[in-house]
Amino acid sequence: MKKHQLNTLFTAILMAPCLTAFAEDAPLHPNREAYFGNLHVHTSWSFDGYINGSVNTPDDAYRWAKGEAIPGGGDGTPLQIKAPLDWYIVSDHAEYLGALPLMADPDSPVSKHPLAADVTGDDAKKSFDAYGTISKGMYSVPPNVDPILGDPELAKTVWSKVVEIADSHYKPGKFTTMAGYEWTSAPDWRNIHRVVIFRDSERVPAVPFSALDSSKPEDLWRWMDQQRSAGNDLLAVPHNGNASDGIMFPVGRSFGGSELNTDYAAARMRNEPVYEITQIKGTSETHPSLFPNDEFGDFELWDYTLAPTATAPEHKRGGYVREALIRGLTLESQGKGNPFKYGFIGDSDTHNSASTIEEDNYTGKFGFENDPKHRLQGPPGTPPEAARQVRQFSSGGVAGVWAVTNTRDGIFEAIKRKETFATSGPRLKVRFFGGFGLNMATLGDDSALRKAYTDGVPMGGELASAPKDQVPTFIVYAVKEADGANLDRIQIIKGWVDKSGKEQSKIYDVALSDDRKPGPEGKIPLVGNTVNEADASYSNSIGDTQLSVSWSDPEFDASLPAVYYARVLQIPTPRWSTYDAVRHGLERPKDLPVSIQERAWTSPIWYTP
Repeated sequence: MKKHQLNTLFTAILMAPCLTAFAEDAPLHPNREAYFGNLHVHTSWSFDGYINGSVNTPDDAYRWAKGEAIPGGGDGTPLQIKAPLDWYIVSDHAEYLGALPLMADPDSPVSKHPLAADVTGDDAKKSFDAYGTISKGMYSVPPNVDPILGDPELAKTVWSKVVEIADSHYKPGKFTTMAGYEWTSAPDWRNIHRVVIFRDSERVPAVPFSALDSSKPEDLWRWMDQQRSAGNDLLAVPHNGNASDGIMFPVGRSFGGSELNTDYAAARMRNEPVYEITQIKGTSETHPSLFPNDEFGDFELWDYTLAPTATAPEHKRGGYVREALIRGLTLESQGKGNPFKYGFIGDSDTHNSASTIEEDNYTGKFGFENDPKHRLQGPPGTPPEAARQVRQFSSGGVAGVWAVTNTRDGIFEAIKRKETFATSGPRLKVRFFGGFGLNMATLGDDSALRKAYTDGVPMGGELASAPKDQVPTFIVYAVKEADGANLDRIQIIKGWVDKSGKEQSKIYDVALSDDRKPGPEGKIPLVGNTVNEADASYSNSIGDTQLSVSWSDPEFDASLPAVYYARVLQIPTPRWSTYDAVRHGLERPKDLPVSIQERAWTSPIWYTP
């Protein structure tokens, strides 16, 4: 479908009525069930989605998540997920929401925009340059608002349709949707974006608060507090600190000018309890320059700001969440509060409606990438640095939430209490509990789970001061995706502040597959690698289908604050680019690995003396 053909479709959707869906009461799971989904999803109604070839609408996005095939753009291959998701939230950019598709409508004032011909045409370079021009205005400090694209009446009309479409696909107990959007602040191309989601649609605002209203997170939080006071429950989810050049988790004053004090910490944590640790634009758990002793810390790094010049961020500190978690302990010990007490989710950031989270079913971030040649080489006319950024994209991640029910209330509350985990795409399930006096060895049955919830805290929780002479026990249980790769190991990452005030970290390998044992000097033998590049295959002849462990911190000091989270690694499997190269007879770019070790991260558990 060509860009100019979208006009009729877009207008029809705006004019069509939407009916809210109803379903039977959702089943309850007192010990909670893992539900998988994405909340970071863009369509052609996002300015950059449309420019870069998306032909899909929010309605298409929800149909895709439920298992239907939708148009693909690019080479025209339809998009279809292999296994449907449990929940999905379309979160198009609030800035110029739905405006660009109207550039193709001769009856719309937007079609008279000076960039309309470049945006709606088929010249890749002109489209890329137009994208840069529009983005530059948005990301200026202060933002330079385009009066045609930023028409507030148009924004109201499109936003109301976004909400109605989300309502029409909501099936409590079967498939959950919520109204959402992205607040797209990137001052001087440094990413501090947030996705904003609403618990229900009864009192959503007439228009979203966008980065054109303010590019300062503090102003977004104030607006969110006002919405909450009016009875409208909502949350924000920050992402891609790796592209923030150190301002996502500020080291000194925030970009908004705030001191890192208790007021700042309270506002941030009240409004954004979880952080998106992995997505298409890379993983921002950690960086080798910050934690050089982490042998698995270089996973799917995307080392760029958002600038079209493919510029690497100068500052890594302040851009990766592990460092921020530990620095938050220092701030709290200084009486300043902890602004970085985040749970974790994984997500997509697709701009083509389909969160291509399955490594062997990857179709790219943008519509033009639906052509595999363009995924690996960039479309004709694309600058070399832009092509490099595209082929270094990851497949999307997944958010796992432990909820009592698959409903808006259930999913929202799980995110709010941080009982969430992230994966780089596979739907493996991970439980993580901590507590004093947790004596069980497994979480494999309902009685054990009830005891874990009664005697301990789940991921996202906090342990109070230790009873005398007691050490916390942490229990991790992980099981692979039904048709996925086996598991390699479970690690627990600990961060703490020592008695001299120095920030410390350590990685413990607490469960290993294949009965492996540490070798000389404690070195853990690698699990192996069965990936065959010639046919993009692998074997589950190594690794285990599930791993579990009950572990006590051998270096616990009850007087020191600490944070713990679990990381579960799979055995090596082919990267999406390896699948593409084999299937389409293309050369694998040598700057891409043949295989990766996909993984999951649990939300942390904190210990506060």
